[in-house]
Amino acid sequence: MPVVDVVDPVVPEAPAEGPVYDTVTVSWVERLVTLLFVGAPVAALVYAIVRFWGEGVGLRDIVLAAVLYVVVGFGITVGYHRLLTHRSFTTSRPLKVALAVVGSLGFEGGPIGWVADHRRHHAFTDRPGDPHSPYEYGDGLRARLRGLLHAHVGWLFGTTRTPWSRYARDLLADRDIVVVDRLFPVLCVASLLIPFGIGYLLGGSIGAALTALLWAGGVRIFVLHHVTWSVNSICHWVGRRPFPTDEYSTNVAVLAVASFGESWHNGHHALPRSARHGMLPGQWDPSARLIRCMEQVGLAHDVHWPTSDQIGRARAGRPVRT
Repeated sequence: MPVVDVVDPVVPEAPAEGPVYDTVTVSWVERLVTLLFVGAPVAALVYAIVRFWGEGVGLRDIVLAAVLYVVVGFGITVGYHRLLTHRSFTTSRPLKVALAVVGSLGFEGGPIGWVADHRRHHAFTDRPGDPHSPYEYGDGLRARLRGLLHAHVGWLFGTTRTPWSRYARDLLADRDIVVVDRLFPVLCVASLLIPFGIGYLLGGSIGAALTALLWAGGVRIFVLHHVTWSVNSICHWVGRRPFPTDEYSTNVAVLAVASFGESWHNGHHALPRSARHGMLPGQWDPSARLIRCMEQVGLAHDVHWPTSDQIGRARAGRPVRT
């Protein structure tokens, strides 16, 4: 069984002195695109509530939205996060590409930028340099609320972005991931065409296609966005801390199902390379269960499962053997 590393080998350590991190300036065009990606799903949700208030939602649209939410959600948690960011396991080239493609359907950015931001978050967690810490503006209720908004969505509109050459060098050398990253705009269009097309095939009309696009496209993207961002914000603000880490990550049980286990965030920061984030009894982690199933059928290899000794030492704040 591979041993879980305390320091993730693919996450650069924070520099001891000098500039906290080098940044790349974001153009106004990129910020406008970000606004569209964030705002359009919000508009879709508002329209859906107003338009269908009192009428209800068709079962076909609910099922399609749920299926796409689960598939794309696993693309983010298992593909973007546990495979590409932390190398919690290895897999075949086709499955690696498939997970990166499915994760791209979430409208959360291409895999390289997503990974770079998350690795930088681990390098500077809740310190200057963290791209989305809720402690950005200091203490006090007003500062904390402002920080919470920043950690949830405000950081997306910053004027600088994480340098890929420092935090995602391995992915820049991976031709498969580079191609998937370049295809991100096309995959976003596909993320909307899929529910539209399925809605038309099942419903037989443009009206059916449009309602599927609304619920399984726009509303599905909205929910996945805000569940993902809640891990950045809420899971560094309130919750339980069974692992005494040197930052403010927390476990938030109420988000565990919707986030596919990502909200066991304190456990993740304690043992970042672990394929399982819910490490304690009763902590249901659907992403870890999927990786376990993949391992059992030979699709996942070198999976980093934490031992009971490693978990015990991490809970006691002692170094974990590597």
